[in-house]
Amino acid sequence: MSEILTIADLKARAKRRVPKMFFDYADSGAYTEGTYRANEEDFQKVKLRQRVLVDMSNRSLESEMIGEKVSMPVALAPTGLTGMQHADGEMLAAQAAEAFGVPFTLSTMSICSIEDVASVTTKPFWFQLYVMQDRDFVLNLIDRAKAAKCSALVLTLDLQILGQRHKDVRNGLSAPPKFTFKHVWQMATRPLWCMQMLGTQRRTFRNIVGHAKSVTDLSTLNAWTSEQFDPQLSWNDVAWIKERWGGKLILKGILDEEDARMAVSTGADAIIVSNHGGRQLDGAPSSISMLPRIVDAVGGQVEVHIDGGIRSGQDVLKALCYGAKGTYIGRPFLYGLGAGGQAGVTKALEIIRKELDITMALCGERDVRNLSRRNLHQGGVGARID
Repeated sequence: MSEILTIADLKARAKRRVPKMFFDYADSGAYTEGTYRANEEDFQKVKLRQRVLVDMSNRSLESEMIGEKVSMPVALAPTGLTGMQHADGEMLAAQAAEAFGVPFTLSTMSICSIEDVASVTTKPFWFQLYVMQDRDFVLNLIDRAKAAKCSALVLTLDLQILGQRHKDVRNGLSAPPKFTFKHVWQMATRPLWCMQMLGTQRRTFRNIVGHAKSVTDLSTLNAWTSEQFDPQLSWNDVAWIKERWGGKLILKGILDEEDARMAVSTGADAIIVSNHGGRQLDGAPSSISMLPRIVDAVGGQVEVHIDGGIRSGQDVLKALCYGAKGTYIGRPFLYGLGAGGQAGVTKALEIIRKELDITMALCGERDVRNLSRRNLHQGGVGARID
């Protein structure tokens, strides 16, 4: 991978290696994909303050997220169907993250199960929870995450109903894939991917199959998932989830100042400013445009993290300058995984780290924990407009 220099390079390589239906799943947003595009584009509007003739030696990217030491304030975000980008994808990504010293977050809708990931890691990872109408299943998921010694629960708030992603509908996406001519052709043109998938038994949602009632095959799984996201999920549900979990809790999907203040009242350890990667409410503002407003709204009462649109170490730095204590990368590590398995995920993290380090130095800072709005030019995407 010596010729890979950017996340965009990993994306191009993944597109050549991963069947279209699964690449499109990672590389898509809801409806017009306006919010998906804005997540990336608005980062480019934030301008950095260049400083010169300052000591740039002995730099450090080490920090903490919810009290856990990290080699840089970047975590791998929870992403569904990760194991369809590359065989055993969640396990490989978790191993790469552990070796790199950053958190890995496993999705409820993962291909590899909680137990699969626990079997190949030695340090605690984080688990992301979707609240389903089958409360027994939800309680069991929480207990399984506790048994696996997960150190944080990430509760996703913005998927009470599923936003439509046109690419997924047109592709007839499923895991495992259906055996129509279109799907067989897509897989046949990616022989390396097929060989890797033939070498694993992990090709469906292993957190669900065998654990949810009456889910035994693809048809029953599809029926179960289509009706299980809970449209009645409310702030009241956070309390019983927090009590059952008993550990550190992160609330994901905050994109409004009022919701941020509500999140503080739950006693959560952190909130993630997020629009689900532009995959839910198309037309919502970008994550980075709302970050400074939400940081101001909570006034340091809770740790603020962000996901959505981060494609470089410079993007990470800009988020940290606006007050984020942690950032999450989803698509960048998925592109790395599709491009080269565990080595590709490591490459994605290396790219982010190098860009963050060099950019921080050119901004005149030596410690990532000292970044603030003074490192940005006035105005820009995060400026308040009254």
